[in-house]
Parts: sequence; C-alpha cells; structure tokens
Amino acid sequence: MAYHHKIHFTLEEANDKLDMIKPDIEEMISLKRKLDQKGFDIFSHQYLGGSGPNGKGAFPEEMNELINILKRLTDDGVMVKGIDGGLVDFPHIRNNGEEVYLCWKYGEGEISWWHSIPEGSAEEEI
Repeated sequence: MAYHHKIHFTLEEANDKLDMIKPDIEEMISLKRKLDQKGFDIFSHQYLGGSGPNGKGAFPEEMNELINILKRLTDDGVMVKGIDGGLVDFPHIRNNGEEVYLCWKYGEGEISWWHSIPEGSAEEEI
C-alpha cells in the first residue's frame, strides 16, 4: 500500500515527540505574534500595507527563527497545520492499514484526536 508520508508515529511515539517539541511550538506561537505586531505577513513574506523595510532582501530575525523551527518539525515528520494556535498532526497507520493524522493543539493534554487525511479537520476521539 502506498502512503502519503514516509514517517509514521504510534500514539505513544507521537505523545513522546510532543513532549520534546512543546517548547518549539510555544516559541513558534510567540514568534508569529511578534511578527504580527511588527506588521509582517509570514505568508506573503512582506510587511502589510507597504510599511516597513520591504525590498531589503532580508526577513525579520523572528521570521528566520520561525523558518528554522518549522524545518526542524517537518524534518522530524511533524506536520504544522496552524502556526497561530500551535496545531500539529502526526502521520499514523491504524490497525486496519489506513493512514490518518493524530492531531494536537497547543494547550491540550496528550493526543486524543485523529482524522482521516481527506477529511482534513473532522476529528474523532481516540
């Protein structure tokens, strides 16, 4: 069977990984808030409304730090689905062979939700 992802987590592995990456997720949320306060749009890679140093060829330092965190998480197989709220997914193979996402949002305890890949955000309790 062909899967969408190369890295998959058991529920235990995802919760263990979550314990390790919570500081990165907290920092990711903080960096995004700082960039918002500066008026920097992380998706268009420029300052909103034409204010700020557009065209200077350099990101704000917070953007570079955010990129590094996102790269680290992605390289570890963690999918960041929402930067503002710290929403992440962990690819998982169910006992029936179905590839799904274990999902967690900053502020929750252990992972207790999953959803199928096509459903996106429709969640079911574990």
